[in-house]
Amino acid sequence: MDHKVILITGAYGLIGQTIAKAFLAQGALVVLADRDESRRESLRSELTADYGEDSFLLQTLDITEEVSCEDAIRASVDKFGRLDVLINNAAIDAKFDKTHTAAINPSRFEHYPAALLRQSVDVNLTGTVLMTQYACRQMLAQGAGHIINVASTYSLVAPNQSLYDFGNDVQQFKPIDYIASKSFIPNFTRYVATFYAKEGIRCNAIVPHGILNNHDEAFLANFAKLSPLGRMCNREELIGPFTFLASDASSYMTGSVLTIDGGWTAW
Repeated sequence: MDHKVILITGAYGLIGQTIAKAFLAQGALVVLADRDESRRESLRSELTADYGEDSFLLQTLDITEEVSCEDAIRASVDKFGRLDVLINNAAIDAKFDKTHTAAINPSRFEHYPAALLRQSVDVNLTGTVLMTQYACRQMLAQGAGHIINVASTYSLVAPNQSLYDFGNDVQQFKPIDYIASKSFIPNFTRYVATFYAKEGIRCNAIVPHGILNNHDEAFLANFAKLSPLGRMCNREELIGPFTFLASDASSYMTGSVLTIDGGWTAW
């Protein structure tokens, strides 16, 4: 990982920060790109103290805007000279931890707002495609590069909606916008992988699921019943799989979908 240049979208979130810090600790040069300005300066102070300001770049990025995507790639190259890995991590997702549950639209499928569906498609699907396009232009110029897409177990299987029934007579649902917009990731990964296989660009996907983050006891109990391993994923357990894909240890992999789900999709 030494001096490998890695750009992470949605980098100020749970997965993004976890893997960014792990990459920095392993000697990588990391571009943390996100549109959430509220976390920027506190994160800058933390990373500067731990790793030094020459090893990272904080970049404002809205993946739905082409100019913003182009600017992020250019800024990465201007600071570090190239771009070795793009991790497409930014996404809209209905999260069921204590902090985010209240923001979830409770509508059943037949009443789910089309505006929310369009918003998620714009970010999770179109934004991922746009960011990948601009990264591929740079990687073609270099003659090498690697795209890592972050998928979801719900791009492989349907949600078990009983996970979101907490026995309080208020059934909640994992909404269709996330499932619809994330389901394209595995086949998009295969498309990019085969399109650029002879031009030095690899593309793989990783499938995380159920990351522990201040969930209430009812959710944890439901999750344990439905998971073969009987628990949620600790964020640190993603570091190894992401490191493997981002490093040259995965050099003979392209078009693959690496599932890190505690056996969730095996049932």
